[in-house]
Amino acid sequence: MEKNKKVIIGWIGVSITVILSSVWAYWGAFENFHEGWYATSIGDNLCMFLLQYMVFAIIFVLLALVILRWKRMGFLLHLIFGGFCIYFFSGASFNVLGLLIIIPFAVLGLLYYFGEPEPKKWAYRLIIIVPLVITLAISIPQGIKVSQRINDNDFGMRIVEGNGVTLAWAPRGPGWPDKGTSWKEAQDICKYLSEDGTTTMKEEQNIWRLPTVDEAVRSMMLHDENAGGVWYPEEEKDVYDRTPDKETPLWDVHSKVIYYWTSDTSVKDEQQAYIIVYHGGIFDKRKIDRQDYMSFRAVKEIN
Repeated sequence: MEKNKKVIIGWIGVSITVILSSVWAYWGAFENFHEGWYATSIGDNLCMFLLQYMVFAIIFVLLALVILRWKRMGFLLHLIFGGFCIYFFSGASFNVLGLLIIIPFAVLGLLYYFGEPEPKKWAYRLIIIVPLVITLAISIPQGIKVSQRINDNDFGMRIVEGNGVTLAWAPRGPGWPDKGTSWKEAQDICKYLSEDGTTTMKEEQNIWRLPTVDEAVRSMMLHDENAGGVWYPEEEKDVYDRTPDKETPLWDVHSKVIYYWTSDTSVKDEQQAYIIVYHGGIFDKRKIDRQDYMSFRAVKEIN
């Protein structure tokens, strides 16, 4: 009877490990190809994939493998990693830090310490195979998609004829920075941009500006062709004939920036403005946000 309890407790631990590692593998694989995989080197991309996006899936798997073999060492490692995460991710939401990391580390450590999943070979197999299959099932098609992105390496001023709109998009430089900027910073930079978009002048020029949501949606492209985007402001809904992607002439495939500010303030909150994602999605963000992946690209009318 005592042995059966240990087996049940052990398999509860295995089940939780498989579920959590699979959730993190699912999230990590998608996020890697959404906001990551922008480096020019395959080695750098793989390092980013493993160390940034798959790290928690890997940790849950490794800790389970260790504690199945060496109980005391594994239990201690669960506590150490839990304490480290409390310190390192102190500003994170409890829904993420607590429910998906800290509490599971503590609970799993206890379950494995007092439990004994039998047969162990199946515990090992499930812990390794399930998250691995999920990772590969997502990463392979996403990797193929990313490898087919168009990149003509022309990061100068681009004239983009959209779905009923034609605009000049600023060249790489102050009007198209490869770093995070807030909405207000983006607006101010646009005001001072020179005619060719390469220099910030001392006085306002008022030549360049941020695109409206409608202009941005209508300008999105896929494989050098307009994506047929239309923005419905009443419904706050974007519709495309083809889903756009992170490609030239509008995006830099080797930049971490995946969001551009638009000039439009959110109808729901004046402290927020709309951003456009490389895949065409429209969302509202706080105007003070300036994460590395959130920037802008100035536009101007064609005379």
